[in-house]
Amino acid sequence: MIQDIPSLKEVYRDYFPIGTAVSADAVSKSPDKELIAKHFNTLTPENAMKFQPIHPEDGVYNFEHADRIVEFALQNGMRVVGHTLIWHQQTPDWVFKDANGKLVSREVLLERMEEHIKTVVGRYRGKVYGWDVVNEAIADSPPYDLRDTMWRRIIGDDYIEWAFKFAHEADPEAELYYNDYNTETPGKREAIYNLVKGLKEKGIRIDAVGMQSHINIYYPSIQEVENSIKKFASLGIKVNISELDMDVYKWDDREDRYRGGVPDDILQLQADRYGELFGLYRRYKDVIGRVTFWGYYDGGSWLNNFPVKGRTNYPLLFDRQFKPKPAFWSVVNFDL
Repeated sequence: MIQDIPSLKEVYRDYFPIGTAVSADAVSKSPDKELIAKHFNTLTPENAMKFQPIHPEDGVYNFEHADRIVEFALQNGMRVVGHTLIWHQQTPDWVFKDANGKLVSREVLLERMEEHIKTVVGRYRGKVYGWDVVNEAIADSPPYDLRDTMWRRIIGDDYIEWAFKFAHEADPEAELYYNDYNTETPGKREAIYNLVKGLKEKGIRIDAVGMQSHINIYYPSIQEVENSIKKFASLGIKVNISELDMDVYKWDDREDRYRGGVPDDILQLQADRYGELFGLYRRYKDVIGRVTFWGYYDGGSWLNNFPVKGRTNYPLLFDRQFKPKPAFWSVVNFDL
């Protein structure tokens, strides 16, 4: 079945790379690894390179899962995007505390940041094409200031600059990205624009904004997505669609209404939305660095556990049997 349909990466060869987020387990078993190899030319480790899994204790690194993903990508001629170096979540408490449980100084935390970034980025130098250096640093509500995180509290607002500097020093050839969600919200879009503009004005390397694009079949409008692409591209950088999926539920809907299956009209609405979205991306192919789905089939999506644990969701192009959904055909069937 996997071999009988068009390849996403081939269909979009003249537009932009097509990626997916994976685990080490995904690239080690069938039919997952065959589907991944057929359709994608960029891989993002979904969790394996986050701080907690890769650096759980001071002086202790666990590279096994990340190494497996990178090895699979290189064997299959794929690029790897490292995700993520600095984030307020999935960072172990030891990073911010001393042996007595007290918060460390700015100097100590900067040393720990530098050591972590240079160890992780240095290990994959020449193998990882680009890095989500800082993830989700902007607050979710007005006035959209920097998020109040331990990184910011201890180091100060310039923690973001230091993260990008350390990453660039660790691998001067790697692309460096700022990554965030709700990038289609006007206020947050403006805040991200100003953050990246400020970094560039200080001479800090930043190659793209990652628009995560965890959207749903009702929101946001295609117009707001376009507004964000144009706004970020106006800074002279690329725009990565970095974590794309399309929830079949509205954000405030907490029912598990599709446990027994999703109606055809909902699947068609999703297909229409995906078709519109990729039509937009194709129009902006000159500024889109890549389009990465956050997962590759419905059964493996994080949305089956967020925001409602155990809810059955259908956000991707392949169903639980690895078969293409109507959304897949909307994405691959277009007039060249």
